[in-house]
Amino acid sequence: MRVRRIITGMALVALLLASWSQGVRAAAVSGAVVFSYSRFGDDRAPGASIRVDQFEDHLDELKDGDYTVLPLPKVVEALLTGGVLPDKTVAITIDEATDSVYQYAWPRLKAAGLPVTLFVATDAVDAGLSGSMTWAEVRELSNGGVTIGALSASALPMPGRTPQEIQGDLERMKARFKAELGFVPTLFAYPHGEYSLAVRRQVAQAGFRAAFGQQSGVAYAGADPFALPRFVMNDAYGTTDRFEMAADALPLPVFEITPADPVLSRNPPLLGFTVPDTIGNLDQLACFASGQGRAALERLDSNRIEVRITDPFPPGRARVNCTLPAEDDRWRWFGVQFFIPEP
Repeated sequence: MRVRRIITGMALVALLLASWSQGVRAAAVSGAVVFSYSRFGDDRAPGASIRVDQFEDHLDELKDGDYTVLPLPKVVEALLTGGVLPDKTVAITIDEATDSVYQYAWPRLKAAGLPVTLFVATDAVDAGLSGSMTWAEVRELSNGGVTIGALSASALPMPGRTPQEIQGDLERMKARFKAELGFVPTLFAYPHGEYSLAVRRQVAQAGFRAAFGQQSGVAYAGADPFALPRFVMNDAYGTTDRFEMAADALPLPVFEITPADPVLSRNPPLLGFTVPDTIGNLDQLACFASGQGRAALERLDSNRIEVRITDPFPPGRARVNCTLPAEDDRWRWFGVQFFIPEP
């Protein structure tokens, strides 16, 4: 019988890669699954929305299953300090302060007593765009215990923009948060999960503690704090089975990832990574490239993996997910999201 268990309630990118790799090698297995939602029951954006009944099923699973649902800042604190997180730790995040969040998601989260982080793009709230929350509503959620994170000012894709444009965006966003909420968030989410090494560096230098993408995987101590993964949930990929599989996932820690920059200069990419010796047998490791299915793997030495992606990805976003069976019918999970510029 499942036990009902709900708990409510490193450095900058400039550190030497060698130090970061050492941290990954020594990282504990404990980690956290972070879910990313956007819109709820919103027919205006079907690709980004999840049905309300699906979302309710997810909340029921978290309430009735053996999960520890923590506020995202507590998860990040543990990751940055090496603190041990309980098995099956989960955090919930939402990108964009839309009216569907206020109308559908927040009342259900509040009733369930589950913590959530809302990543807000300030320009949309300022403009009073149709479908956006107001600042009064954002303040209501913040005062009600919702963690407010930053989604930039414009929520425009960050790769390809000039450093000056990104700096202006971040400064405008900070000023608006300070004026409306009295504080500046410490957690950042890249719009659409897209970033480059240069963008990551700017976000780190802007004073945020951590930043999240939209690549699948489990966050763990020792991972790059400015490239933390989240499982995206929407109508197409929000089935209860997939949600349970993701919620039960374990970290697949890796280091020496190539290419280092998720914005591809070579397509298809020469994807490679090294898995710590502590993970054990890698014979059942499998990697899947979006639009191409299962990719061939080549092992160099015993723990260096190279993923043979045969075809170029089309412009836009592309993902590669790697999974490894673990004990108790669970899966270790590592993913990357690439951004492919227009030719």
